[in-house]
Amino acid sequence: MNRRALLLAPLGVALLAGGGFWEMLAGMRKGTFNPRGVPSPLIGKRIPAFSLPGFSDTDLVTGKPLLVNFFASWCVPCVEEHPVLMDLKEQNIPVWGIAYKDKPAATDMFIARHGDPYFRLARDEPGRVAIDWGTTGVPETFLVDGQGIIRWHFALPLTPETVDEELMPLWRKVA
Repeated sequence: MNRRALLLAPLGVALLAGGGFWEMLAGMRKGTFNPRGVPSPLIGKRIPAFSLPGFSDTDLVTGKPLLVNFFASWCVPCVEEHPVLMDLKEQNIPVWGIAYKDKPAATDMFIARHGDPYFRLARDEPGRVAIDWGTTGVPETFLVDGQGIIRWHFALPLTPETVDEELMPLWRKVA
């Protein structure tokens, strides 16, 4: 009996995973699927301690709000997001960039090609800092208040709608 159960266990796991995938697809069809359904556990908490070439956690405690944007030159959604970051720069909203698992030359070429929206730029080549921030990929953006507390997290490319509907109302509250 134990042997039969052991042989059927992978089938049970596959059925559960398939059911979850089916539910996700159904939610996408209905427009109810939320890819950010798991909120960041760091909301309301101090930014993780880190030190990277470019800046460290203590540099982010400026007395004024700022955005921290994890990105990479190899990330297609990061290219899509980039004009939104350039617009934020024009609005004098400081965006601090962290290049995730990217070679310095590739990051430099990306910025030369698309423009530099970043107030300051750091490099997280091994990706350890991104793990501490709880990122699941790139691009991801965090709103940090003047005391270094994370107030908002967005795990998709920023869009003008997201900026207008979600980010700016929070920005005005913490500014």
